Amino acid sequence: MTKDSQDLAKMPYQLAMPAEAGRDIVVEHAIPKDDRIWVPQAENVWFRPLCLNASQGYWVNLLKVRKSGVLSRHRHPNPVHGMVLKGRWHYLEHDWVANEGGYVYEPPGETHTLVVPDDVEEMITMFQVNGVMYYVDPWGKHMGYEDVFTKIDMCRAHYDKIGLGADYVDQFIR
Repeated sequence: MTKDSQDLAKMPYQLAMPAEAGRDIVVEHAIPKDDRIWVPQAENVWFRPLCLNASQGYWVNLLKVRKSGVLSRHRHPNPVHGMVLKGRWHYLEHDWVANEGGYVYEPPGETHTLVVPDDVEEMITMFQVNGVMYYVDPWGKHMGYEDVFTKIDMCRAHYDKIGLGADYVDQFIR
């Protein structure tokens, strides 16, 4: 590599970004120091929004669980990606375990039941959920759902209730 090509490599992009590109999201403390940022989802279950993409229908969040046992049975019409940051969990329908530092890909259409083992004090996993989480009973009967819009509503209600303001969630919405 010549000196000129090295200099060019260090130069930032010189043209305007597309107007439609939107804004970046930079979250300095993805695992927040302030526990109020965690949005309660169920008893001993919280999520921390990182990106709530209303225009494309997906969300990225951290899921924190401080209890053992069955968390939920659900399916997704689109793929889901997960990265275990702390603890471990598994699905009743599979023989694998998602361990700390591990990555999980969930294919579209699969139904699974998330379980946190008894000896895990805290589990934190980053998930990217594309589309909807469709909650079902063991025979596939609809029990409820979550999507990016219900997540935004939960965040607005929580942040308003704790005094951060309903618009606190706006920084994560794209």
